[in-house]
Amino acid sequence: MIKHIVFWQLKDEANGKTKQENMQLVKEKLLSCANVVPGIVAFEVGMGGGKLQCTYDVALYSAFENEAALDAYQVHPDHQAIKAFIGSVVSARQCMDYEV
Repeated sequence: MIKHIVFWQLKDEANGKTKQENMQLVKEKLLSCANVVPGIVAFEVGMGGGKLQCTYDVALYSAFENEAALDAYQVHPDHQAIKAFIGSVVSARQCMDYEV
């Protein structure tokens, strides 16, 4: 199994929207990809803020049956379509893929 974890820090304002509005849009767009390819085992999106400590604004935790499933997700048109939007609202990104 391959775990794919990504963290995004968003700009205070982008595309005419506040950080909070864009956080919600990023979450919705990511969740729309939760079942785009076979082999997705887990797919969660969390938003920072509130009482819990966080240094990033949005987190994606996903798990794939194998590397082929992750590769299929990465190039899927639905996933590709949201990357431009996310890139326009993000100021920093961290990612880690690892095998378990």
